Amino acid sequence: MQTDFRLIPTLVALALGVSFAAFTWIASRALSDVPEEDRMYLDPPPVGFRLVWWPIRWLTFYFGGLLSARYKQRLHLKLRRAGLEFCLSPEQFFASRIICAAIATLVALWMTTTFNFRPWVGMFCLALLGFSYPGIWLADRLAFRRRDLLKSLPFFLDIITLCVEAGLNLQGAMNQAVLRGPKGVMRDEIQKVLRDARAGKQRAEAMRAMAERLGEAAITNLVTSLIQAESVGMNLGPVLRAQAEQRRSERFLRAEKLAMEAPVKMLLPLIAFIFPCTFIVLGFPIVMKLMTIGL
Repeated sequence: MQTDFRLIPTLVALALGVSFAAFTWIASRALSDVPEEDRMYLDPPPVGFRLVWWPIRWLTFYFGGLLSARYKQRLHLKLRRAGLEFCLSPEQFFASRIICAAIATLVALWMTTTFNFRPWVGMFCLALLGFSYPGIWLADRLAFRRRDLLKSLPFFLDIITLCVEAGLNLQGAMNQAVLRGPKGVMRDEIQKVLRDARAGKQRAEAMRAMAERLGEAAITNLVTSLIQAESVGMNLGPVLRAQAEQRRSERFLRAEKLAMEAPVKMLLPLIAFIFPCTFIVLGFPIVMKLMTIGL
């Protein structure tokens, strides 16, 4: 009995088609099992997260429960200080790290197949870099928000102080600061305090929540001083003015500290890059002259 080899390509194509159909059916079932997310009361996620939102939701649904409670609590605190508390959950942020690592691995595989070399150590490093990129982005966002907060805080305190001394209460002064102040972290946080107060939350609790969200000593001291002054019936004008002067002096001290650190930070680039180039430019004619004299 002879085997008809002409049926082999047909059988291989049929097996591939059945495998692809089965994979498509399993993937569609896995995607359909993910429930719809109600984001009516949530802020939209950042642009980079929106581009891969479907894989993030899928990984969050199936693997979000594997994270430890301590890790989720620590990550939730960072997201809250970065202003992403109502944008991303800790599970979604961790899923974005896995997706970045997968994308970096695919890029490394494409590079190895295209350029015909296999640096497995480089692939691992690139995947590790992709996994670490969301954490680096979050740390940069935290640093930017802290700089913006400390920079704009004295200006907002000045506006609130002028409004309180003009006869407005604290909530009205904060409303004027939101209307007149520049856009930034402090303006958004004051808006959240006013929104919580209009929703029925006590103003002291709303301000304490702002201090917990930001995690800055300057905001904590300001909130504590205002709550104590209101509780004993003190005039808020002198308290706010003293806080504004203290925050402004702290800003000048930070500027002086950065100015004093600048020469030290410039030392390594000078030694590693600028001085060698200068020596080469100055020494090359001298060496050529000595070689000419020697000849």
